[in-house]
Amino acid sequence: MENNKLETLTKKYEYVWDKIRENEVKEMMDFAERYKDFMNKAKTEREATAEIVRMAKEKGFIDLNDAIAQNKKLSAGDKVFAVNKEKAVALFVIGATPMEKGMNIVGSHIDSPRIDLKPNALYEDEGFALLETHYYGGIKKYQWVTIPLALHGVVVKKGGEKVNIVIGEDENDPVLYITDLLIHLSADQMEKKLAKGIEGEDLNVLIGSRPIEDKEAKGRIKLNILRILNERYGIDEEDFVTAEFEIVPAGRARDVGLDRSMVMAYGHDDRVCAYTSLEAILEIEKPEKTCVALFVDKEEIGSNGATGMHSRFFENVVAEVMELMGEYSELKLRRCLANSKMLSSDVTAAFDPIYPSVLERKNTAYMGKGIVITKYTGSRGKYSCNDANAEFLGYLRDLFNKHNIIWQTGELGKVDQGGGGTIAYILAEYGMEVVDCGVALLSMHAPWEIASKADIYETYKAYKVFLQYA
Repeated sequence: MENNKLETLTKKYEYVWDKIRENEVKEMMDFAERYKDFMNKAKTEREATAEIVRMAKEKGFIDLNDAIAQNKKLSAGDKVFAVNKEKAVALFVIGATPMEKGMNIVGSHIDSPRIDLKPNALYEDEGFALLETHYYGGIKKYQWVTIPLALHGVVVKKGGEKVNIVIGEDENDPVLYITDLLIHLSADQMEKKLAKGIEGEDLNVLIGSRPIEDKEAKGRIKLNILRILNERYGIDEEDFVTAEFEIVPAGRARDVGLDRSMVMAYGHDDRVCAYTSLEAILEIEKPEKTCVALFVDKEEIGSNGATGMHSRFFENVVAEVMELMGEYSELKLRRCLANSKMLSSDVTAAFDPIYPSVLERKNTAYMGKGIVITKYTGSRGKYSCNDANAEFLGYLRDLFNKHNIIWQTGELGKVDQGGGGTIAYILAEYGMEVVDCGVALLSMHAPWEIASKADIYETYKAYKVFLQYA
């Protein structure tokens, strides 16, 4: 063969910037602005759920519970959403094909690594009011000290009243803070392994230092914080027990680079895939197969609990939708799930030239080269992974190529370096075809992560193609 013919036998992963049409650049940048706005509003799973529902309602989606109460018959083109305990949500666009033939699903998670407050959190020690914490998900603890922090959460007061609290996001708000040892006295600390430099029990949040006026009172600084919280939100110390408070980085998503080609945000993992999935399904009209965008909680801690992927929420909701379509039976539900195709919409690691030793260059993802197809995740010998079938990968490759989607493949890292998982294997237990497919990130699980605007936009396009045509 001639050399130019031989070259066609190789797969070249190219930069989105080199292949995208000029008129799409503005669309990409506009998309990134909408994405940053979402990230600023959705720093917790509850906030993400609320924003997803708000946007879905604007596009004509109706609450599944209302449809059930009205015994509304669903038919092709109808749009419904279902919320699970304000922490997870599923959007459906009903297709023309009977649901037992299967659905096209994109599934992401909307929880992110963070620091939670313990139930008995507030205490005073030597002139400071502090909050005891318990970190959530895989974090490098040293990354969370000496940065501005915000408190987001919900309090369920006596009698059941809910109060939403956000402190540290408005430019006029105070922020919270976790101290670190000064370098001048860090001889012992600097001898420790990185994982032990900051201990989990030392991630205590500084929340105040001013005492109340009564000099005879005990715990004057703690009492002052309780007074402020009571005046502003009507809560007392016992309400901490019936609250969900999350400590997250304070501040807004920002452009990165003089060329504004990247986005820095808290929670790219995995709300970057959640938002691109959301925009994709909101644009679907009258599909052939029923389309689903699924947004779940608890992925970062094993997908357990009532709002995680291991719960029966999704299965139950699919059954309810089929019932309103007049198609439900236990057998048809099983067929529907087994015949479905799914993109497990989750992030992966991008090649970082500062840390090349943990990544295998030929089998890693690169920022700016499009959506990443990840055949398997897991750790050390593919443990706890999905490992997608070659037939499904071939189908997806042809689909993306046909619609000019710029894609690449990647692993999470070198075999013996570690690994991670997604919700892919949980959905695959139904027998459906599932593969991980999402955005490559720098500094994954750090308080601030980095994503390419080109990859974000290409991922949205890929999800839309999959929902519409798979």
